[in-house]
Parts: sequence; C-alpha cells; structure tokens
Amino acid sequence: FDDAAQEEFLKGAKIAYETIITDFSDNDNKITNSRPLLNNEIYNKFNEALKERGDRGHYAEITFIGINSAIIKEHKKIGKILNVTVDFIAEIITCIKDKEKKIVTGDPERIKKIYDTWVFSRDTTSPNPNWQLVNILT
Repeated sequence: FDDAAQEEFLKGAKIAYETIITDFSDNDNKITNSRPLLNNEIYNKFNEALKERGDRGHYAEITFIGINSAIIKEHKKIGKILNVTVDFIAEIITCIKDKEKKIVTGDPERIKKIYDTWVFSRDTTSPNPNWQLVNILT
C-alpha cells in the first residue's frame, strides 16, 4: 500500500465519506446512494437509526461544507483483506426537524466540526476496486 495507492485511496475515501454522511442525513430517511459503500452490518445499523428517526416523525437537514482533513491512521492486511483506518475532520451544518418543521436538535445557522474515524476494507484479490465502510470508531 504505497504512497500513490494511499493518495488514490484517500481521494475515494473523501468522496465515500461525503456520500455516506449526506445520504444518511437527507430527508427520505433511507440509504440509497451509499448502499454499495457499506458492508451489511453498517448498512443495518444505519437503517435501524433511520427507521427510528422516521418513526419519531423526524427528518434531518444537512449541508456538507467540506472535509478539513482525511488522514490514514493505519492500514493492516489480514490475509487477502486490506483494512484502512481514516481520521476525518469535516464541517457540516445539521439539524433534525419534526413533522411541523420545528427544530428538534442542531442549528441550521451554525457550522459544526465533526471528527470521525472510519475503517474501510476491500478484498485485494477481488476484481471489484471499491472499498466498503466496515466500522465507525467514534
């Protein structure tokens, strides 16, 4: 996993991060765009959280401002599986609203820094070049 591969990986990881955060935080309370980026365990966790949010009649509004930094914390190869842990610092504007569009949490006027540590994984023998999010450590 040389420097060039790491750089290429980080480019993709940033896109994946924004796609997943935005997908999780949109109004339909469904995971759509980012499904292929999630392993089943993470997908099920996200879906459960979204279902609970929907059952409460809550909706998320998010504006993704950008990623301040994405740093590879470690990479480990276990057999044919390569796991890469990334520390993200990003800025978002987020709030949760109820059916009446009243703010439950968050602030639509305030930019918030978020710190996430995500683990991406791929089978190095697979012809599929895509990585999947397999763990969230924050």
